[in-house]
Amino acid sequence: MAEEVKPLETARADRPVWLMKCPTVVSRAWQEAAAAATSNPEAGGANPNPNPVVAKVVLSLDPLSDDEQPPKFKMEMVQANNGNTPKGYSLDMHSDFVPMRIFSESNQGKYACEGKVDQKFDMKPHSENLAEYGKLCRERTTKSMAKPRRVEVLVDDTGNRMRPMPGVPPIPTTTNTKDKKKPPPPKYETKRTRRNRTEMENILFKLFERQPNWSLKHLIQETDQPEQFLKEILNDLCVYNKRGPNQGTHELKPEYKKSTEGNNAT
Repeated sequence: MAEEVKPLETARADRPVWLMKCPTVVSRAWQEAAAAATSNPEAGGANPNPNPVVAKVVLSLDPLSDDEQPPKFKMEMVQANNGNTPKGYSLDMHSDFVPMRIFSESNQGKYACEGKVDQKFDMKPHSENLAEYGKLCRERTTKSMAKPRRVEVLVDDTGNRMRPMPGVPPIPTTTNTKDKKKPPPPKYETKRTRRNRTEMENILFKLFERQPNWSLKHLIQETDQPEQFLKEILNDLCVYNKRGPNQGTHELKPEYKKSTEGNNAT
């Protein structure tokens, strides 16, 4: 079943709008101010304003400067009692960005294009408010490091163990210390010394004369050689069985089997 195609309102598609990246504390303060204005009738009279003024932008121009120098923007928060939230912010304007448009969706599910991005701004605390912003960051770090209290339920709900009775010995616990398994002692591996390559090959040929298939673990026990050094020799002399009845073992390559069989025959 095909989805219903909803029309897109494009009456305001060419309206220039600003796109601004702001800190989380600023957006939260704006949302709280808007919610307070709509929920409190006394703040806006009989008809509260759903879009209250939360900040104002100050544009600074120098008439004696060159035209190429961009104007300076500053934003000041209007609402008070924001704790350590900075009141003033600098806006860095950017014009070299990918073309973008703003879209919205109403509560009735209608889509609309609200305009195209004309200027892009990055908000950062003004130099005059760095002390307040630093204090805000320290408070946020302290809250994140604070451990919340936990409530634990006691198994002994009678309270006998919480307050011992006079003249009554304490109730022994049911935990048996003998049941606790001791951790195994650590294994210390001695450092193995490499043999001569030719000598090591002769030893391996004799081992494969004894039996045709060997695992790497058993060869290390028989030869007492480093694992990596033994792997290098086995890669040259042997074939590793990945499947079949001899899976996980090494056996000599066919050309070396013939040489060992010829030596046995002589």
